[in-house]
Amino acid sequence: RSVYDGEEHGRFMEKLEARIRNHDREIEKMCNFHYQGFVDSITELLKVRGEAQKLKNQVTDTNRKLQNEGKELLLAMEELRQCRLQQRNISATVDKLTLCLPVLEMYSKLREQMKSKRHYPALKTLEHLEHTFLPQVSHYRFCKVMVDNIPRLREEIKELSMSDLKDFLESIRKHSDRIGETAMKQAQQQRNLDNIVSQQPRISGGKKSKKEFSASSELEVKNTSPMSEQDSGILDVEDEDEEEEVPGAQDLVDFSPVYRCLHIYSVLGARETFESYYRKQRRKQARLVLQPPSNMHETLDGYRKYFNQIVGFFVVEDHILHTTQGLVTRAYIDELWEMALSKTIAALRTHSSYCSDPGLVLDLKNLIVLFADTLQGYGFPVNQLFDMLLEIQEQYSETLLKKWAGVFRNILDSDNYSPIPVSNEEVYKKIVGQFPFQDAELEKQPFPKKFPFSEFVPKVYSQIKEFIYACLKFSEDLHLSSTEVDDMIRKSTNLLLTRTLSNCLQNVIKRKNVGLTELVQIIINTTHLEKSCRFLEEFITNITNVLPETVHTTKLYGTTTFKDARHAAEEEIYTNLNQKIDQFLQLADYDWMALEPGSRASDYLVDLIGFLRSTFAVFTHLPCPFVLQGKVAQTACMSACKHLSTSLLQLLLEAEVRQLTLGALHQFNLDVEECEQFARSGPVPGFQGDTLQLAFIDLRQV
Repeated sequence: RSVYDGEEHGRFMEKLEARIRNHDREIEKMCNFHYQGFVDSITELLKVRGEAQKLKNQVTDTNRKLQNEGKELLLAMEELRQCRLQQRNISATVDKLTLCLPVLEMYSKLREQMKSKRHYPALKTLEHLEHTFLPQVSHYRFCKVMVDNIPRLREEIKELSMSDLKDFLESIRKHSDRIGETAMKQAQQQRNLDNIVSQQPRISGGKKSKKEFSASSELEVKNTSPMSEQDSGILDVEDEDEEEEVPGAQDLVDFSPVYRCLHIYSVLGARETFESYYRKQRRKQARLVLQPPSNMHETLDGYRKYFNQIVGFFVVEDHILHTTQGLVTRAYIDELWEMALSKTIAALRTHSSYCSDPGLVLDLKNLIVLFADTLQGYGFPVNQLFDMLLEIQEQYSETLLKKWAGVFRNILDSDNYSPIPVSNEEVYKKIVGQFPFQDAELEKQPFPKKFPFSEFVPKVYSQIKEFIYACLKFSEDLHLSSTEVDDMIRKSTNLLLTRTLSNCLQNVIKRKNVGLTELVQIIINTTHLEKSCRFLEEFITNITNVLPETVHTTKLYGTTTFKDARHAAEEEIYTNLNQKIDQFLQLADYDWMALEPGSRASDYLVDLIGFLRSTFAVFTHLPCPFVLQGKVAQTACMSACKHLSTSLLQLLLEAEVRQLTLGALHQFNLDVEECEQFARSGPVPGFQGDTLQLAFIDLRQV
């Protein structure tokens, strides 16, 4: 700047040129000094260049050879790299598959269990799969699909288990009959075993127990009663069957669907829903079971099937109660049983009322007892059933009375009303064995001889005993005391005597074609039956072990029945005699204006007196002196004479007879004398003095 400012530019340039020349001389000196070294260096560099070229060629050749040799190594290295990569991928895959395979196996197991309808294990598998395995592999797409399917699978398991339950409910509805039959067979076997045990001889003496008495009386019935041929045992089990074990309800029905469904719904948190559904369906089935068929009363099989279904229903419910916790409760079953008991009793009352066969009623009673014993064995109260049986007992008595009315009618209609002839000792003992009759005089008489009564006496007596046996059979197994049984039998027997037999006797006595001889024989027969009433009392006492002196013991009214029948027969004799007298008197044809009387009594009166003589002769020759002692013949004769006297007096005094001649009066006097002669002749022994003639005293005076 000072150069430019001082205008010393030329000088500065000169100085600068001089400075350059100095430096050039120094450089030239320096170069001259190092020139040989430079040349030598150049020479060496030229040599080095040649060697470097050789080295380059060698390196290039070596590199070429190395490249050629390294290609295979590079290929091997690449392969090794790929193998290492694959190995690493495989290892990772194995690790992932190790996690996934259990999931897939569990899912496969789940599908297999559902296919084989093992729903509860399937549900457990599903729970295990959801909470244990799927969370470990949740990022895989197929796992997400599984997770999405789990609610659907749960619902499917729920529906399938419910379907199995519905099939089970339908199955037990169909098989209730068989289940109930099996349960009642078990109860029958137990009762038979109890009876066998109770029949063993007791160490301590004393009266028979009720079961011993039942067995012994049943044996007696079999030995003496023709009805025993139609024994009314229910569900009798053959000997070989008794040795076999009868299967229980759990052996006949597979309850696993209920248990599975209950567990499944419990796991799914829907136990209350399941319990409600089960109870609702079973309640519907109970109503169906309790609906009796309309023709149930026609056969015993109808009742048996009805009872089997009810027993089967409650056996299943009892089994469910004791094998599950809370599916059904005791209160629920008790409520069902109360409903069933009321409907069953109502059905039995209705249908049993249609039954007119005492054998069927007795079989029904035995079936009801077995039905009650069976359910009582399962803890159900059955007192109402036994109370109802007492109602059926009254109906049974009525059907027995109707049946025995027919039996008595047949006996009375088929009787010949003649004393029973006996030709030998065997026949005599047979009749005495049938009817309690003892007569020392008759026993002393030689054969052939006659009993004073006709055949209907031993037959009626035997049938009364048969009736008592029939009543006794109904009282068996009703858990009644001996006094109650005795009272029941005596009341029914009284009805038989006072109503049924009495009506039959009255009908025989009142029928139009009955003869005087028959009426007399009826009097004889009823007298003997009246005497046999004390033997019937003893018979009932022997089979019930209740002494007649016991308080409240009902007495038999047979004596009154036979007395009434005898009195009716006597009245019928008097009425028939009077009717016969009236028939003869209708033939009377007096000529009240006759001038002269006849030489003898009127023909109609002679015939009438002849009829009376022959009639009373029959009375006199009957082999039964107590009839005469009982004044039957005297009363009949006195009644006939009084009626004849009164009728003749009415003929004489009737309004149409306004006048009569002395001849007509003499003729009438002859007739009266004929009557007085008949009275004096003593047609019936036993009258004192002229007692019989007094019947005509008023007529004589007129």
